[in-house]
Amino acid sequence: MPHTQRQQVGSRGRSAALHLPLFPLLLLLSFAPRLCQAAIHIPSDYHMSELKKPPVITVQPESITVFGAEDIGLTCDATGNPTPTFRWTKDGEEFFASDNPELSVSKGSGTFSSNGVGIGPMKQYQGKYTCYASNELGTAVSKEVSLMTDHAPSLQKEQKVSRKKVEEGESTVLKCNPPTSTLEPVIHWMDKRLRHLQLSERVTVGKDGNLYFSHVTSEDSREDYTCNVQYLAARTILPKEPITLTVLTSNSVVRNRRPQMMRPTDTHSTYHALRGQTLELECIVQGLPTPSVQWVRKDGQLSESRTTRDMFDRRLRFTHIAESDGGEYQCIANNSQGKVKHTYTVSVEAAPYWTREPVSQLYAPGETVKLDCQADAIPSPVLSWSINGIPFSSTDPDPRRSVRDGALILKDVTFSDTAVYQCRAHNKHGTILTNTNVYVIELPPQILTGEGISYRVIQGQRAELDCQTFGSPRPKVSWESDSAPTLLADPRINLLTNGTLQINNVSHSDATLYTCSVANSNQSIDAQLEVLNQTVILSRPLALKVKPGDTATFTCLAQVDPKLDPPQIQWRRSGQKIFQSYAEDKYTFEGNDLIVANVQPGDEGVYTCEVHTQLDMAEASGSITIVDRPDPPTQLQLQASDPKDRNVILRWTPGDEHNSPVLDYVVQFQQQGSKPHAWEELKIVGGTKESADLTLQPYVSYRFRVTAINAIGTSDHSAPSELHSTPAEAPDNNPEDVRSESTDPDSLIIMWKEMDGRSFNGPDFQYKVMWRRVVGSGPTWHFNYTMAPPFIVSDVGNFTAFEIKVQAINQEGEGPEADPVIGYSGEDVPQEAPMDVGVVILNSTAIRVTWAAVDRETVRGQLLGYKIHLTRYGSRVHHRGRRAREGETTVVLTVGANEEKLVIGGLLPFSHYALTATVFNSKGEGPPSETLSFQTDEGAPSPPMSLNLDSPGETVMTLQWTPPAHPNGILLGYLLQYQQIVESDDSPMQVVTIDDHKATSLTLKDLDRHSSYRFYLRGRTSAGDGKPIIREGATTLDGAPPANITLSVGDQSVNLSWTARERHRSVSFQIYYLSKTGGGRWKKSEKVNSSQSFYQLQGLIPGSQYRLKFTFGNNTFWDTEIQTESAGVTDLHTGFATQGWFIALVSAIVLLLLILLILCFIKRSKGGKYSVKDKEEGQVDSEARPMKDETFGEYRLVLDDNEEKRTASQPSLCEDSKLCTSEDNLGEYNGSSAITEVNLDESLVSQYSRTAPSEGPEASLVPDSSPLNPTTLTPTAPASNGLPNSAAVLD
Repeated sequence: MPHTQRQQVGSRGRSAALHLPLFPLLLLLSFAPRLCQAAIHIPSDYHMSELKKPPVITVQPESITVFGAEDIGLTCDATGNPTPTFRWTKDGEEFFASDNPELSVSKGSGTFSSNGVGIGPMKQYQGKYTCYASNELGTAVSKEVSLMTDHAPSLQKEQKVSRKKVEEGESTVLKCNPPTSTLEPVIHWMDKRLRHLQLSERVTVGKDGNLYFSHVTSEDSREDYTCNVQYLAARTILPKEPITLTVLTSNSVVRNRRPQMMRPTDTHSTYHALRGQTLELECIVQGLPTPSVQWVRKDGQLSESRTTRDMFDRRLRFTHIAESDGGEYQCIANNSQGKVKHTYTVSVEAAPYWTREPVSQLYAPGETVKLDCQADAIPSPVLSWSINGIPFSSTDPDPRRSVRDGALILKDVTFSDTAVYQCRAHNKHGTILTNTNVYVIELPPQILTGEGISYRVIQGQRAELDCQTFGSPRPKVSWESDSAPTLLADPRINLLTNGTLQINNVSHSDATLYTCSVANSNQSIDAQLEVLNQTVILSRPLALKVKPGDTATFTCLAQVDPKLDPPQIQWRRSGQKIFQSYAEDKYTFEGNDLIVANVQPGDEGVYTCEVHTQLDMAEASGSITIVDRPDPPTQLQLQASDPKDRNVILRWTPGDEHNSPVLDYVVQFQQQGSKPHAWEELKIVGGTKESADLTLQPYVSYRFRVTAINAIGTSDHSAPSELHSTPAEAPDNNPEDVRSESTDPDSLIIMWKEMDGRSFNGPDFQYKVMWRRVVGSGPTWHFNYTMAPPFIVSDVGNFTAFEIKVQAINQEGEGPEADPVIGYSGEDVPQEAPMDVGVVILNSTAIRVTWAAVDRETVRGQLLGYKIHLTRYGSRVHHRGRRAREGETTVVLTVGANEEKLVIGGLLPFSHYALTATVFNSKGEGPPSETLSFQTDEGAPSPPMSLNLDSPGETVMTLQWTPPAHPNGILLGYLLQYQQIVESDDSPMQVVTIDDHKATSLTLKDLDRHSSYRFYLRGRTSAGDGKPIIREGATTLDGAPPANITLSVGDQSVNLSWTARERHRSVSFQIYYLSKTGGGRWKKSEKVNSSQSFYQLQGLIPGSQYRLKFTFGNNTFWDTEIQTESAGVTDLHTGFATQGWFIALVSAIVLLLLILLILCFIKRSKGGKYSVKDKEEGQVDSEARPMKDETFGEYRLVLDDNEEKRTASQPSLCEDSKLCTSEDNLGEYNGSSAITEVNLDESLVSQYSRTAPSEGPEASLVPDSSPLNPTTLTPTAPASNGLPNSAAVLD
């Protein structure tokens, strides 16, 4: 039945409940022993009056053997209502224990025992007894038991001292001879101090009690071998007389003996046992050395669960022996001299035992009763029935009563059929009996299931709505629902015999209210069915293939109905639960994941994720398969059909694939010779192959090995095969890549790729080199022999064409005919330069060079092309001394052999250049052409290096700049353009032309004080205007006192803070304050600068009221009152800027910065990248600058020695500090190192006010975001109002 949840719901409840007196827990015969298995089940919640109960025997008598009168007694007890009476039979006759004065009977029980008063002979009580318990509903019968009498065992007369002498190495037996008794004794062999003797494979105790020695040693000699016989039931221990054993030794060597049986003595023995009993097979052997014993079953497998070995393997014990244990067994004894065997035939029979017992039950009048009784035994049992202890054969025949296949059938029962019926099974090994109560009674029907139960069931499962009823005869139940009045018409719905409504494959449409009713009564109950969604696993564990030592992760993600509690996830491996392991971290649970760490072969198996809810369970399984690289192949064998054949077949046996199929087999070989060779790959075949066809080279000795490859990796190499050698043959092919590599004039050098030694195919290998001229020498081939390349032919002229070929030969013959190739003799340098070299100037940065093709005869080799050597000597305005200092830069350009012109761009405008041309071949360049000098035209200048804005008034702006770094001609002046910055970006452009090329500043007036401007400044030459430098800024407004002042009042001071106005000059104001508490005169503060943004008014009295007035000029612009705090109040919110620790920290940082700046200045003053002489010359002429690497774009530059010295860098402390600005950067802006000495303050200002220059023309278009002058090294003196007269720069 599926799991359900129940809860009470409101409904109309139970109708017309029976109001009968409660009868507590009416489980009739519920205390019956398991032997009878009889129980009449009346539910505990069934309301009824007191009910009579048939007798049920609760304590059965047991068979006993007594040795004294005081032990006589048998037990028997039973329950029932009315209380049963007891009687006994002895050997089939009535036995009245209560009438015997020697016996006492327990009250309310059938138990009797000896009272110890003058009891007669015990023999009179020996016999077979049966107990009967009866009341008005029937008689129950106990099993038949035996009471046996016997005398206590005693010792017989025997010799006081038994002596025995045995030769060393012989076997012997010390007999115990226990007294005869009905009880089986327990034997203990001990010494005179009552210590157990040490037993072993050599010394054992037999089932007969004797002490067996496989062979004796000198240590076995002693006088106190004592056999103690114990009878547990008789509570008796009988010590036998001590035995003296003397071992006789001799000087001769003890001879070894093969095993012989001591017990049992023959080669075969037979044993009989009953099912469920214990059987021991014994195998005691003699021999020297001590034999070992092994037990085997000849006709099957030994049962490991029911057999054990005892007495040092000398006994095989069967516990609870079964019929399947019957068969032949063998004991095999071995030692170094031989072995002996003994066969045991075991037959197992069985006393009767029940296979099906009838069940006690209540029945209504008119019902048919079937009591099924079946038993089994060997031999087969005989079944018989009794009623109240009287056999059916002794009662009157009744046509309603019959026995069929052991089952008793009672038709149309009446109240008179109420009785206790006995079923008896008997064979030669014993008798068993069971009591069954048939109680015919009428009881009114009742519904026992509660009203308004709610059932929760998962969709697709089976729902079972309980409607448990009880009554006699059995009540008839019917179900109906609101949605379907005729429920049983649905094939999914069944009504079970116990009243339960069973709905298979439940769907959401089945969720409704159901009603159960009892026929012929007004009793009914309601039940509510709720159908929930099925738990579904969305992400299932996968089948993982994992390498040993790796980690495997399984994921199990499930979807559960939201009405259910969160599920529990249980992981299993091969059906066994997995628990998180904290010690070795083997299993870890992380949310929905199971992590298996360090996977080993023992972790293989199926891993199942079980998602458990209150109502259902979903599961999904994955697996771990250990995969690894394969084992190497084995048993390599070579097969060749013909010893002269190069083709062989290599066969092998695959190794273990380790759960990952082999993809390929790689066959490798090793050439055997005077020195070892490395293993090389020969062939790759598919993973399903177990052989490979190999084609070998002649005259080579081979060894082979094979490796296997799967998806995990490559196996180890197999063991090498046997050595295999091939016979010599003529070469199969000739050397490849035959060519001429002639480098020297008048010689032909023939080269080729040397052949591998395995291609020699035989001994005395060499090369036959052949050559002839392409023109003039006829068909005759010249040839010679050599062992290796190169081969040199002399006196053949310069760059002459030859046909050449190389053929392989050995002792067996020549290789195939070689194909000729064309080669040339060595080249020489060209003899002549290009003619008619000319230059056409295209613009200020580009020229076109032309020349006439050279005569190919003068090249004396293969013409590779032409080279143009272009040299720049400096600017056209530079004097000679400056040009010499600037140095020359040369670039070399190469063109192809068929070119006769070249356009060269990227030249510097307004410069001096010279040009030559040469011819080159593989030997080198020929003589240069005549030098052509030319000059480039002027070009537009580069942008000015800097542009700074300064505003001395609200409508005035002063522009200061530095000249362009590259004028590219004669600078004529500047062009300034500016416009207001508006959102539409369409304000008119104002233009100012500056004709003075030496001008570095300009003042603009009548500007709009409320607007910002964008300025474009560019230089001018005769070639035109250059690119502009762009800046944005606005004029500075007149100052005004601050507004929106914030006060923070303390006990003796008040903190004032405000926001300084942008673009406004700084002004001074004062604060007047008057104490209103103590009176007095007005006091005033010092002058406060509006750019400070903060001021603290001190010297106030705690707990006083003050009036504050803020004045600018002669006017008061703010008036307010404050109340200082009392002296006891501590301000917990004082700003950290006034704390001592903060001031100390700032001071330390400033001191550290000063030290770094001093070190930078000292390092720079000791020397930079330029000499003092270069700096001085830079002051004379700012235009003389060395040609940069980017002058010719991608062309290679050839610099003179002076230029290399100027570009060599020296290490500097400033290279690692952003606070230093090197003089190189200053030079790039100013064209020279104009300032060679600066004081510390000037250096500090310049390094905080300048940004690092960017190379290229576009870098100057980025606006300068610094509010200070980026080019002026001396800081501007502050104005009287505290703010520098600099323009307000917009970022």
